[in-house]
Amino acid sequence: MEKSLNPVFSVSDFIAVANQTLEYAFPTVEIEGEVASFKVNQSKFVFFDIKDTGGSIGCFMTVWQMRVPIEDGMKVIISAVPKLTQWGKFSLTIKSIRPSGEGALKKSFELLKAKLDKEGLFAPERKRLLPRLPRHVAVISSTQAAGYVDFIKILNDRWGGIKVDVAHVQVQGSGAPDQIIKAIDYFNQQEQLPEVIVIVRGGGSADDLSTFNDELLVRAIAGSRVPTLLGVGHEIDESLSDMVADVRAATPSNAAQILVPDKQEIIRSVNNQIKALLPRILQIISQQKQIIRDNLMSAVNSVERSLNDQIWKINSLKNTLNQLNPEVILARGYALIRGKTSVGRVIEIETSKYIIGAEVKNVTEK
Repeated sequence: MEKSLNPVFSVSDFIAVANQTLEYAFPTVEIEGEVASFKVNQSKFVFFDIKDTGGSIGCFMTVWQMRVPIEDGMKVIISAVPKLTQWGKFSLTIKSIRPSGEGALKKSFELLKAKLDKEGLFAPERKRLLPRLPRHVAVISSTQAAGYVDFIKILNDRWGGIKVDVAHVQVQGSGAPDQIIKAIDYFNQQEQLPEVIVIVRGGGSADDLSTFNDELLVRAIAGSRVPTLLGVGHEIDESLSDMVADVRAATPSNAAQILVPDKQEIIRSVNNQIKALLPRILQIISQQKQIIRDNLMSAVNSVERSLNDQIWKINSLKNTLNQLNPEVILARGYALIRGKTSVGRVIEIETSKYIIGAEVKNVTEK
């Protein structure tokens, strides 16, 4: 019997060699197709087929890898590792999955929106106000993006002097959501928290901006300890990140306008208010001066009256004292007698002009 030149493998060895060959030839593949037979087992494991008109391949992933809702009939692009299972079945182990095309994106958006809305993540009462004039701001963006440059320029032009901490991240592509989430977590763990976290990027296609409909990113924004401001210019309607953020801006430039006032406008407003108030202030000053003047005059008049009263009293006392002056009494014809009024005694009689010595001849009691 002729001996075969082909190697003979055990089943498990062949599966291992086949997987090594697949790993070398196709370490990661991206495949676009339609979801079919979608199911979740034990709330942990996701199974579905990806198919087109010519074929179908089984896929496997975990629930926590599924960042956007998926259902049968939805067109998706998967990033996966091809693998031959121990049971000899060819399968794709999913690394990431995203909707493909406008219809799939819209469907996935609506499914996740309904789920998060049911949880109350979009409720107005959970929204927080931004600080009126923040002194410490955290920015999450690509520092190479025009949107970031516009935000920083307008922020400095309008106010300036603000401490700005920047986390440079991807703002589109499969890795963007995780990078933005890490940046949010980083700023939320600082000992000195920023007063607001601003997430900005410029416009883009619906597919580019699907980053901001990632479920884990939306939840990270909702769970931030620090108030959030989202300024993402885009062509589609509001993203789920827009809807869950405390404040939404139309563009990065608009985010800067919302965040800080225009110092030139404030200066003009203050000057106008001063001009409007100046006549009233001058009127008040004039009124106060008149009140002070009247009060001073009243006080002077009161002092003057009191002084006149005292002068009158002094003059009255003076007149009284003058009336009691012996010289005055003598001048009116009276005499002052000194000595004992006994018969035979000599007494002294003082008049206004003379002092007379006289002998008492007779004393009669009245």
